[in-house]
Amino acid sequence: MIDAVGRPQSVLVLGGSSEIAQAIVARLVPGRCRTVVLAGREGPRLSEAVDRAKAAGAEVVEGVAFDATETSAHRAFADRVFDRFGDFDLVIVATGVLGDQHADEQDPVAAASVLAINFAGLAAAVLAVTGHLRRQGHGRLVVLSSVAGERARRTNFIYGSSKAGLDAFSQGLGDSLAGTGVRVMIVRPGFVAGRMTAGMTPAPFSTTPEAVADLVVRGIESGAGVVYAPPVLRWVFAVMRHLPRAVWRRMPG
Repeated sequence: MIDAVGRPQSVLVLGGSSEIAQAIVARLVPGRCRTVVLAGREGPRLSEAVDRAKAAGAEVVEGVAFDATETSAHRAFADRVFDRFGDFDLVIVATGVLGDQHADEQDPVAAASVLAINFAGLAAAVLAVTGHLRRQGHGRLVVLSSVAGERARRTNFIYGSSKAGLDAFSQGLGDSLAGTGVRVMIVRPGFVAGRMTAGMTPAPFSTTPEAVADLVVRGIESGAGVVYAPPVLRWVFAVMRHLPRAVWRRMPG
C-alpha cells in the first residue's frame, strides 16, 4: 500500500512508453516502488521503457500488451494483470496521441481515432481497472489530462475536446469513488517538450517530462486532487477559461 509519506510500492501504467510516465516511474522506483507493469502497444518503445525501469532498480518489471481502442478486451486485460500481479497502489493513465489538427479536420476517421484513444477507449479501460481498485479497497489513479481540455482552441479543438472529455470523466469518477479508499489525481500539463511535440514551437510556460514527473510525485505524496504543470497554469487558465469568446477566437494558435 501507499505508505504514510505517499510512496507507492507497485504501479501499473496504461501507456507505458509515455515519456512523462517513464519519468514518473524513474522517480518512484528509488523511493520504494518495486513492482512496475508497463502496458502499451508492443514494440521497441515499450521494450526500452521496461529496460529503463529495470535499470532504475525495480524488482519486478514487465511490459504487457494494451491498446486503448480495443474496448472489448479491457475487462479481460484488467483481470489478467490484477490476477497475476496482485494489488496495485498506483495506476497511471498516460495513453494519448496529439494528432494533426489540420489533417484530422479533413479526415473524420483520423479525428475519431484521436477521440477514441484519448477519451472513449481510455475511459472504458479506466473503468475496468477501477473495478479492481474498488475491490482491493485502496489505491490511487493518476490521469494525465491537459490544459488543452480547459477550453478548446480553434487550432487544437479535436485534441482539446478529447482531453476535456477525459478530464470531466476523471472528475466524476473521483467523486464516485469517495469513501472507497481509492482516489483520483488529475494532471494538467501545458506544452511538454518531447517526442509528441517535436518540431512544434514551444508555447508560453513550456515544461519537460521530468519537470511534470516531479510535480506528479509531489502531488501523490501530498494527496492532491489536481496538479497543473507548471503550477502557474492554474492561475493562467482561471482567467483564460472566462475570456469572452470573441477574444478567445483571436488567441494565437
